[in-house]
Amino acid sequence: MNKRANTLLIALGATLALATAAQARDLSVVSWGGAYQDAQKEAYFRPFMEKTKVKMVDESWDGGIGVLRAKMQGGANNWDVVQVESEELALGCEEGLFEKIDWAKLGGKDKFLKDAVSECGVGAIVYNFVLAYDGDKIKDGPKSWKDFWDIKKFPGKRALRKGPKTNLEIALIADGVAPGDVYKTLSTPAGVERAFNKLSQLKPSLIWWEKGAQPPQMLASGEAAMVSAYNGRIAAANKSDKKNFRMSWNGSLYTVDSWVIMKGSPNKAQAEQFLAFVSDPQNQKNLPPKIPYGITHNAATALVDKAILPDLPTNPANLKVSLYLSDKFWLENLDKLNQRFNAWLAK
Repeated sequence: MNKRANTLLIALGATLALATAAQARDLSVVSWGGAYQDAQKEAYFRPFMEKTKVKMVDESWDGGIGVLRAKMQGGANNWDVVQVESEELALGCEEGLFEKIDWAKLGGKDKFLKDAVSECGVGAIVYNFVLAYDGDKIKDGPKSWKDFWDIKKFPGKRALRKGPKTNLEIALIADGVAPGDVYKTLSTPAGVERAFNKLSQLKPSLIWWEKGAQPPQMLASGEAAMVSAYNGRIAAANKSDKKNFRMSWNGSLYTVDSWVIMKGSPNKAQAEQFLAFVSDPQNQKNLPPKIPYGITHNAATALVDKAILPDLPTNPANLKVSLYLSDKFWLENLDKLNQRFNAWLAK
């Protein structure tokens, strides 16, 4: 055998070895950690492994399209299924980071909430950013974001998620803008200025959170008197830690997170099995009793214990006073408003 042929065979062998190693890797599923992922383990991950005999590992992340880009560009992506926010879904799909969803394997698009259907993702949960506080420390608590700004009536630090998304909307609602007019206002330079001016009023009292587990911890420790938070994390703290945290749904912001399959996943077949499992209404109904997030299959909510429905973002009474977090607005404006926010934060 000549040297060149030998080299080619070695290269081919290495490629095959890598491919085999990639194939041999367990299915990896990435979500948001904390109480939410604990609930997913019970409702989805363990039952999925028991039923299908597919081996899987779960990891957590804090989000960001840059993380997903780096995984793919570095050529060392070890994630198969990831739960993403709406703008990560749209950007990643546009940039070819995700596989296309085969909706036939999930029963068809018409079986899901409209906002849960996309070319590259299937909705996992509906959730709200709510105003939350400790009912043991504040008896007659805040009813709105306007109260969140009232330091005189409600002394103490306020915790918001670090970044412009959600905070600019919250600031405008606190400043008297009707929820229905928020994005129209934010689409103008004057509206953006107004939102940042409103945040500046509260800046001396502001602290920031980055992980969903932090707001309940900040309330429990007394580090913050009020927080913006994921509704499910607050409810989970009340349930598991016997807290008396309260939520205001008034002016809360709701959105949908989705499951995606990373492009080129060697475990695509198992990943599709996983998506089918977590999208089945008989399985989805098991999540809200563990953490009260809305579920995305049209038939699933009717199967949920009626006692839990008042706490769900998909409860009509809660939806009525909530604002949909516009992925269209943030897709068009996230980069420049991130820069503006970071400059404002550094002042």
